[in-house]
Amino acid sequence: MIPFLDLKAQYAAIGGDVETAVLNVLRSGDFVLGPAVSAFEAAFAEACGARHAVAVSSGTAALHLALLALDIGPGDEVITVSSTFVATVAAVLYAGATPVLVDIDPVSWTMDPALVEAAITPRTKAILPVHLHGRMADLDALGAIARRHGIALVEDAAQAHLAERGGRKAGTIGDIGCFSFYPGKNLGAYGEGGAIVTDRDDLAEAARCLRDWGQQGKYNHVRHGFNLRMDGVQGAVLGVKLPHLEAWTRARQAVAAEYGTRLAGLGLELPAPAGLDHVFHVYAVSTADREGLRQYLNAAGIATGIHYPVPVHRQPAYSHLDDGAGRLPVTERLAARTLSLPMFPEMTSAQIDTVCQAVASYCEVADAQAA
Repeated sequence: MIPFLDLKAQYAAIGGDVETAVLNVLRSGDFVLGPAVSAFEAAFAEACGARHAVAVSSGTAALHLALLALDIGPGDEVITVSSTFVATVAAVLYAGATPVLVDIDPVSWTMDPALVEAAITPRTKAILPVHLHGRMADLDALGAIARRHGIALVEDAAQAHLAERGGRKAGTIGDIGCFSFYPGKNLGAYGEGGAIVTDRDDLAEAARCLRDWGQQGKYNHVRHGFNLRMDGVQGAVLGVKLPHLEAWTRARQAVAAEYGTRLAGLGLELPAPAGLDHVFHVYAVSTADREGLRQYLNAAGIATGIHYPVPVHRQPAYSHLDDGAGRLPVTERLAARTLSLPMFPEMTSAQIDTVCQAVASYCEVADAQAA
């Protein structure tokens, strides 16, 4: 079986270093924050080209605390998308603000800047685009809109570690960027983890305070904070993995390039041509018969994934965000059609070949049946 993601292959390459780093934390007794986390924060900030990185307990925590650091709360609105994992929208609600959903661009599958300006009201405090699948949203256009209206730009870069456009990395173009280190991410912990990156001293200071019970110094609680700190074991694991991230990223992009060449002309909608701005957390294709393709590949011993089959506004817990007007047609089309193919840096040429041959065979059968 060709896995959708092979974390065992990654561990086989770096496991010894990880075990040593984790054992050092266990021996040190620094289990919450501590030197391993501080070292990772400094290294991750440098890798992103940011002044600050603030390590937290998850990507959701990063989004939540980023909004609070920007003083976003009840009565405020945040413009975001429904084509995302539910955490993006949940974080806005955690802050007490109101999510305002706009549709995505049919080519990039990220927030459509042409729809944002009309969604801005006097209550809008931030624009929150998602770098879906690892592709950066159009931050040039969105940043211009944010500046014109005097509102913040917050990047959900949970899937876009080291994505780059114009010499600037994901997470550093807006006021504040938010990353997830969930195990399956391009840079994954061995549990939960996340980080905020920013060039603004005030936002970094606020995030550090908020993640640790609102403390400035021990038992000096100056904010209503939270227990959202990164633990030392995750800091150690991420510190070992980070130096490998650039090579892993280039390997993902090479797999995607091979997919793009081999799968062209088969009647599938492929990711638009990409440069360094797409780091391929997943490689999703779009097809009218997603279930047929999924079953065919599964029978051929190829695992696949679906990201995300139900948009946030169609989820039962978030149905109050659906006005029933059908305002998000591209989002809903994408949710119904995309299938994610195996994507991990250690994919072999033989595995890529097997996937491409199987997809091509399915398309040939489907074409013959349609005729």
